[in-house]
Amino acid sequence: MSIEVRNITKKYGDFHALDDVSVSLPTGQLTALLGPSGGGKSTLLRIIAGLDTADSGTVVIEGVDATRLPPQQRNVGFVFQHYAVFKHMTVAKNVAFGMEIRKRPRAEVRRRVEELLELVHLAPFAHRMPSQLSGGQRQRMALARALAVEPSVLLLDEPFGALDAKVRKELRDWLRRLHDEVHVTTVFVTHDQEEAMEVADEIVVVNGGRIEQVGSPDQLYDEPANDFVMGFLGDVTVLGALRLRPHDIDVAVQPGQAGALPGRVVRMLRVGFEMRLTVELDDSVAAHHRGGPVSVVLTRSHAHALDLELGSRVWLTPAVGATTVPAMVAV
Repeated sequence: MSIEVRNITKKYGDFHALDDVSVSLPTGQLTALLGPSGGGKSTLLRIIAGLDTADSGTVVIEGVDATRLPPQQRNVGFVFQHYAVFKHMTVAKNVAFGMEIRKRPRAEVRRRVEELLELVHLAPFAHRMPSQLSGGQRQRMALARALAVEPSVLLLDEPFGALDAKVRKELRDWLRRLHDEVHVTTVFVTHDQEEAMEVADEIVVVNGGRIEQVGSPDQLYDEPANDFVMGFLGDVTVLGALRLRPHDIDVAVQPGQAGALPGRVVRMLRVGFEMRLTVELDDSVAAHHRGGPVSVVLTRSHAHALDLELGSRVWLTPAVGATTVPAMVAV
Protein backbone atom coordinates (compact mmCIF):
# COMPACT_ATOMS: atom_id res chain seq x y z
CA MET A 1 0.00 0.00 0.00
CA SER A 2 1.25 3.51 -0.80
CA ILE A 3 -0.45 5.20 2.17
CA GLU A 4 -1.45 3.54 5.43
CA VAL A 5 -3.48 5.65 7.86
CA ARG A 6 -3.79 3.91 11.22
CA ASN A 7 -6.05 4.93 14.11
CA ILE A 8 -5.86 8.66 13.39
CA THR A 9 -7.70 10.91 15.84
CA LYS A 10 -7.86 14.68 15.62
CA LYS A 11 -9.85 16.93 17.96
CA TYR A 12 -10.46 20.66 18.01
CA GLY A 13 -11.63 21.29 21.55
CA ASP A 14 -14.62 18.99 22.07
CA PHE A 15 -15.09 18.47 18.31
CA HIS A 16 -13.82 15.19 16.83
CA ALA A 17 -12.66 16.07 13.30
CA LEU A 18 -11.38 12.48 12.95
CA ASP A 19 -12.24 9.64 15.30
CA ASP A 20 -9.92 6.59 15.17
CA VAL A 21 -9.72 6.56 11.36
CA SER A 22 -7.84 3.77 9.57
CA VAL A 23 -7.64 3.32 5.80
CA SER A 24 -5.23 1.94 3.17
CA LEU A 25 -4.74 3.81 -0.10
CA PRO A 26 -3.15 1.64 -2.82
CA THR A 27 -0.09 2.54 -4.85
CA GLY A 28 -0.77 4.02 -8.29
CA GLN A 29 -4.48 4.47 -7.67
CA LEU A 30 -6.66 7.57 -7.89
CA THR A 31 -8.66 7.70 -4.65
CA ALA A 32 -11.41 10.17 -3.73
CA LEU A 33 -12.13 11.25 -0.17
CA LEU A 34 -15.83 12.02 -0.46
CA GLY A 35 -18.16 13.45 2.15
CA PRO A 36 -20.18 16.43 3.36
CA SER A 37 -18.61 19.68 4.48
CA GLY A 38 -17.14 19.33 7.96
CA GLY A 39 -17.01 15.53 7.68
CA GLY A 40 -13.23 15.30 8.15
CA LYS A 41 -11.99 14.61 4.62
CA SER A 42 -9.79 17.72 4.26
CA THR A 43 -8.40 17.22 7.77
CA LEU A 44 -7.40 13.67 6.82
CA LEU A 45 -5.70 14.92 3.64
CA ARG A 46 -3.80 17.61 5.51
CA ILE A 47 -2.60 15.08 8.10
CA ILE A 48 -1.34 12.83 5.30
CA ALA A 49 0.48 15.84 3.81
CA GLY A 50 1.95 16.86 7.16
CA LEU A 51 0.17 20.23 7.12
CA ASP A 52 -1.77 19.18 10.24
CA THR A 53 -0.72 16.94 13.16
CA ALA A 54 -2.91 14.15 14.49
CA ASP A 55 -3.51 13.81 18.23
CA SER A 56 -2.85 10.08 17.92
CA GLY A 57 -2.29 7.45 15.24
CA THR A 58 0.27 6.95 12.47
CA VAL A 59 0.73 7.76 8.78
CA VAL A 60 2.95 5.51 6.67
CA ILE A 61 3.87 6.62 3.13
CA GLU A 62 5.64 4.18 0.81
CA GLY A 63 6.68 2.05 3.79
CA VAL A 64 8.15 4.98 5.76
CA ASP A 65 6.58 6.17 9.02
CA ALA A 66 5.82 9.79 8.13
CA THR A 67 3.84 10.64 11.27
CA ARG A 68 6.47 13.05 12.62
CA LEU A 69 8.07 14.07 9.34
CA PRO A 70 7.65 17.68 8.14
CA PRO A 71 5.81 18.15 4.81
CA GLN A 72 9.00 18.72 2.80
CA GLN A 73 10.34 15.31 3.80
CA ARG A 74 7.22 13.32 2.86
CA ASN A 75 7.70 13.56 -0.92
CA VAL A 76 4.10 14.58 -1.53
CA GLY A 77 2.73 17.13 -3.97
CA PHE A 78 -0.18 19.24 -2.70
CA VAL A 79 -2.66 21.22 -4.79
CA PHE A 80 -5.06 23.63 -3.09
CA GLN A 81 -8.50 24.69 -4.26
CA HIS A 82 -7.36 28.27 -4.92
CA TYR A 83 -4.14 27.40 -6.81
CA ALA A 84 -1.70 29.19 -4.40
CA VAL A 85 0.31 30.43 -7.38
CA PHE A 86 3.18 32.90 -7.30
CA LYS A 87 1.58 35.85 -9.06
CA HIS A 88 4.86 37.59 -9.85
CA MET A 89 6.32 34.53 -11.66
CA THR A 90 5.62 33.26 -15.15
CA VAL A 91 3.94 29.91 -15.69
CA ALA A 92 7.30 28.25 -16.37
CA LYS A 93 8.85 29.80 -13.25
CA ASN A 94 5.92 28.63 -11.12
CA VAL A 95 6.42 25.06 -12.33
CA ALA A 96 10.18 25.26 -11.84
CA PHE A 97 10.05 26.69 -8.32
CA GLY A 98 10.05 23.43 -6.35
CA MET A 99 12.97 22.02 -8.34
CA GLU A 100 14.99 25.22 -8.04
CA ILE A 101 14.77 25.35 -4.24
CA ARG A 102 15.93 21.71 -4.24
CA LYS A 103 19.02 22.83 -6.19
CA ARG A 104 18.33 20.67 -9.26
CA PRO A 105 20.65 21.32 -12.25
CA ARG A 106 19.40 24.06 -14.58
CA ALA A 107 19.30 21.79 -17.62
CA GLU A 108 17.21 19.24 -15.72
CA VAL A 109 14.82 21.94 -14.51
CA ARG A 110 14.40 23.32 -18.03
CA ARG A 111 13.76 19.87 -19.50
CA ARG A 112 11.31 18.89 -16.77
CA VAL A 113 9.36 22.16 -17.08
CA GLU A 114 9.05 21.69 -20.85
CA GLU A 115 7.84 18.09 -20.39
CA LEU A 116 5.25 19.04 -17.79
CA LEU A 117 3.88 22.03 -19.70
CA GLU A 118 3.42 19.75 -22.71
CA LEU A 119 1.73 17.18 -20.48
CA VAL A 120 -0.80 19.70 -19.10
CA HIS A 121 -1.26 21.45 -22.47
CA LEU A 122 0.27 24.75 -21.35
CA ALA A 123 3.44 24.85 -23.46
CA PRO A 124 2.26 27.91 -25.48
CA PHE A 125 1.65 29.79 -22.21
CA ALA A 126 5.06 29.21 -20.58
CA HIS A 127 5.99 32.90 -20.47
CA ARG A 128 2.61 34.25 -19.46
CA MET A 129 1.77 35.46 -15.97
CA PRO A 130 -0.87 33.57 -13.94
CA SER A 131 -3.25 36.53 -14.24
CA GLN A 132 -3.30 35.96 -18.01
CA LEU A 133 -4.62 32.40 -17.64
CA SER A 134 -8.15 31.12 -17.20
CA GLY A 135 -9.14 29.38 -13.96
CA GLY A 136 -8.82 25.97 -15.56
CA GLN A 137 -5.38 26.81 -16.95
CA ARG A 138 -4.18 28.05 -13.54
CA GLN A 139 -5.31 24.79 -11.95
CA ARG A 140 -3.44 22.77 -14.59
CA MET A 141 -0.37 24.89 -13.86
CA ALA A 142 -0.74 24.14 -10.13
CA LEU A 143 -0.90 20.41 -10.92
CA ALA A 144 2.22 20.65 -13.10
CA ARG A 145 4.06 22.44 -10.29
CA ALA A 146 3.08 19.70 -7.83
CA LEU A 147 4.26 16.99 -10.23
CA ALA A 148 7.55 18.75 -10.98
CA VAL A 149 9.29 17.42 -7.86
CA GLU A 150 8.26 13.85 -8.81
CA PRO A 151 6.25 13.17 -5.64
CA SER A 152 5.40 9.64 -4.61
CA VAL A 153 1.92 10.89 -3.67
CA LEU A 154 -0.17 13.71 -5.17
CA LEU A 155 -2.78 15.25 -2.84
CA LEU A 156 -5.55 17.49 -4.17
CA ASP A 157 -7.85 19.44 -1.83
CA GLU A 158 -11.08 20.14 -3.76
CA PRO A 159 -8.94 21.11 -6.78
CA PHE A 160 -11.86 22.16 -8.99
CA GLY A 161 -14.12 23.70 -6.35
CA ALA A 162 -13.50 27.30 -7.44
CA LEU A 163 -14.39 26.65 -11.09
CA ASP A 164 -17.68 26.76 -12.95
CA ALA A 165 -19.52 23.54 -13.83
CA LYS A 166 -18.37 23.30 -17.46
CA VAL A 167 -14.69 23.83 -16.61
CA ARG A 168 -14.96 21.37 -13.70
CA LYS A 169 -16.25 18.71 -16.10
CA GLU A 170 -13.43 19.35 -18.57
CA LEU A 171 -10.77 19.28 -15.85
CA ARG A 172 -11.92 16.09 -14.18
CA ASP A 173 -11.87 14.35 -17.59
CA TRP A 174 -8.38 15.72 -18.04
CA LEU A 175 -7.26 14.64 -14.53
CA ARG A 176 -8.37 11.07 -15.24
CA ARG A 177 -6.39 11.02 -18.49
CA LEU A 178 -3.38 12.62 -16.80
CA HIS A 179 -3.41 10.03 -14.03
CA ASP A 180 -3.53 7.22 -16.58
CA GLU A 181 -0.36 8.67 -18.13
CA VAL A 182 1.74 9.41 -15.04
CA HIS A 183 0.38 6.75 -12.60
CA VAL A 184 1.34 8.72 -9.50
CA THR A 185 -0.64 7.72 -6.40
CA THR A 186 -3.30 10.42 -6.16
CA VAL A 187 -5.77 11.31 -3.41
CA PHE A 188 -8.31 14.07 -3.93
CA VAL A 189 -10.93 15.58 -1.66
CA THR A 190 -14.37 16.40 -3.01
CA HIS A 191 -17.94 16.82 -1.82
CA ASP A 192 -19.17 16.34 -5.41
CA GLN A 193 -20.54 12.81 -5.77
CA GLU A 194 -20.53 12.89 -9.57
CA GLU A 195 -16.91 14.05 -9.61
CA ALA A 196 -15.84 11.17 -7.35
CA MET A 197 -17.87 8.58 -9.27
CA GLU A 198 -16.52 9.73 -12.62
CA VAL A 199 -12.83 10.14 -11.78
CA ALA A 200 -11.82 7.82 -8.93
CA ASP A 201 -10.73 4.18 -8.94
CA GLU A 202 -11.78 3.96 -5.30
CA ILE A 203 -13.90 6.18 -3.05
CA VAL A 204 -13.52 6.62 0.71
CA VAL A 205 -16.76 8.01 2.17
CA VAL A 206 -15.99 10.17 5.21
CA ASN A 207 -18.71 11.49 7.51
CA GLY A 208 -18.70 12.79 11.05
CA GLY A 209 -15.00 12.05 11.45
CA ARG A 210 -15.43 8.37 10.56
CA ILE A 211 -15.16 6.26 7.42
CA GLU A 212 -18.54 4.96 6.31
CA GLN A 213 -17.41 2.78 3.40
CA VAL A 214 -14.50 2.17 1.03
CA GLY A 215 -15.00 0.72 -2.43
CA SER A 216 -15.18 1.28 -6.17
CA PRO A 217 -17.80 3.70 -7.52
CA ASP A 218 -19.92 0.75 -8.65
CA GLN A 219 -19.68 -0.98 -5.26
CA LEU A 220 -20.72 2.11 -3.34
CA TYR A 221 -23.60 2.91 -5.66
CA ASP A 222 -24.93 -0.64 -6.03
CA GLU A 223 -24.03 -2.02 -2.59
CA PRO A 224 -24.11 0.87 -0.09
CA ALA A 225 -23.00 -0.14 3.39
CA ASN A 226 -25.66 1.94 5.08
CA ASP A 227 -28.40 4.49 4.63
CA PHE A 228 -25.99 7.45 4.73
CA VAL A 229 -23.85 6.14 1.87
CA MET A 230 -26.89 5.37 -0.25
CA GLY A 231 -28.33 8.82 0.30
CA PHE A 232 -25.06 10.67 -0.21
CA LEU A 233 -24.20 8.99 -3.50
CA GLY A 234 -27.47 9.78 -5.24
CA ASP A 235 -31.08 10.79 -4.91
CA VAL A 236 -33.25 8.50 -2.79
CA THR A 237 -37.02 8.25 -2.40
CA VAL A 238 -39.40 6.02 -0.42
CA LEU A 239 -41.80 3.52 -1.99
CA GLY A 240 -43.84 1.53 0.50
CA ALA A 241 -41.39 0.14 3.07
CA LEU A 242 -38.28 0.63 0.92
CA ARG A 243 -35.79 3.39 0.20
CA LEU A 244 -34.52 3.27 -3.37
CA ARG A 245 -33.38 5.52 -6.18
CA PRO A 246 -35.99 7.41 -8.22
CA HIS A 247 -34.76 5.87 -11.48
CA ASP A 248 -35.20 2.36 -10.00
CA ILE A 249 -39.01 2.61 -10.00
CA ASP A 250 -41.15 1.05 -12.74
CA VAL A 251 -44.20 3.03 -13.78
CA ALA A 252 -47.37 1.48 -15.26
CA VAL A 253 -50.51 3.29 -16.38
CA GLN A 254 -52.73 0.25 -15.84
CA PRO A 255 -53.09 -1.92 -12.72
CA GLY A 256 -51.88 -5.48 -12.96
CA GLN A 257 -48.52 -6.15 -11.32
CA ALA A 258 -48.79 -7.66 -7.84
CA GLY A 259 -47.74 -5.26 -5.10
CA ALA A 260 -47.88 -2.14 -7.29
CA LEU A 261 -48.78 1.00 -5.33
CA PRO A 262 -51.37 3.28 -6.97
CA GLY A 263 -51.06 7.05 -7.11
CA ARG A 264 -51.44 10.18 -9.17
CA VAL A 265 -48.84 12.41 -10.87
CA VAL A 266 -48.92 15.80 -9.12
CA ARG A 267 -45.79 17.35 -10.62
CA MET A 268 -43.75 16.92 -13.80
CA LEU A 269 -40.38 18.59 -14.42
CA ARG A 270 -38.24 18.14 -17.50
CA VAL A 271 -34.47 18.45 -16.96
CA GLY A 272 -32.67 17.72 -20.23
CA PHE A 273 -33.42 14.15 -21.28
CA GLU A 274 -35.00 13.34 -17.89
CA MET A 275 -38.59 13.67 -16.77
CA ARG A 276 -38.89 13.99 -12.99
CA LEU A 277 -42.25 13.05 -11.54
CA THR A 278 -43.76 13.57 -8.12
CA VAL A 279 -46.41 10.94 -7.38
CA GLU A 280 -48.89 11.23 -4.54
CA LEU A 281 -49.90 7.72 -3.45
CA ASP A 282 -53.52 6.85 -2.75
CA ASP A 283 -54.77 7.06 0.82
CA SER A 284 -55.55 3.35 0.62
CA VAL A 285 -51.84 2.46 0.68
CA ALA A 286 -50.79 5.02 3.28
CA ALA A 287 -50.52 2.39 6.02
CA HIS A 288 -47.89 0.52 3.98
CA HIS A 289 -45.96 3.63 2.88
CA ARG A 290 -43.42 5.31 5.17
CA GLY A 291 -42.69 8.44 3.18
CA GLY A 292 -44.42 11.38 1.57
CA PRO A 293 -44.82 11.84 -2.20
CA VAL A 294 -42.67 9.50 -4.30
CA SER A 295 -39.98 10.88 -6.64
CA VAL A 296 -39.66 9.04 -9.96
CA VAL A 297 -37.19 9.67 -12.79
CA LEU A 298 -37.89 8.51 -16.34
CA THR A 299 -36.34 9.32 -19.67
CA ARG A 300 -38.34 11.88 -21.61
CA SER A 301 -39.09 9.34 -24.34
CA HIS A 302 -40.36 6.81 -21.77
CA ALA A 303 -42.65 9.40 -20.20
CA HIS A 304 -44.02 10.28 -23.65
CA ALA A 305 -44.57 6.60 -24.47
CA LEU A 306 -46.67 6.27 -21.30
CA ASP A 307 -48.54 9.44 -22.30
CA LEU A 308 -48.07 10.89 -18.83
CA GLU A 309 -49.45 14.26 -17.81
CA LEU A 310 -50.42 16.02 -14.62
CA GLY A 311 -53.13 14.03 -12.89
CA SER A 312 -52.30 10.74 -14.64
CA ARG A 313 -53.08 7.58 -12.67
CA VAL A 314 -49.98 5.39 -12.24
CA TRP A 315 -48.93 2.21 -10.45
CA LEU A 316 -45.39 2.04 -9.01
CA THR A 317 -43.14 -0.95 -8.27
CA PRO A 318 -39.41 -1.33 -7.56
CA ALA A 319 -37.52 -2.21 -10.74
CA VAL A 320 -35.92 -5.63 -11.03
CA GLY A 321 -32.41 -5.44 -9.53
CA ALA A 322 -33.04 -2.12 -7.76
CA THR A 323 -30.79 -1.26 -4.83
CA THR A 324 -33.02 -0.91 -1.78
CA VAL A 325 -32.76 -0.48 1.99
CA PRO A 326 -35.59 -0.57 4.55
CA ALA A 327 -37.34 2.77 5.05
CA MET A 328 -37.06 3.08 8.82
CA VAL A 329 -38.35 6.61 8.99
CA ALA A 330 -40.28 8.92 6.74
CA VAL A 331 -38.22 11.23 4.51
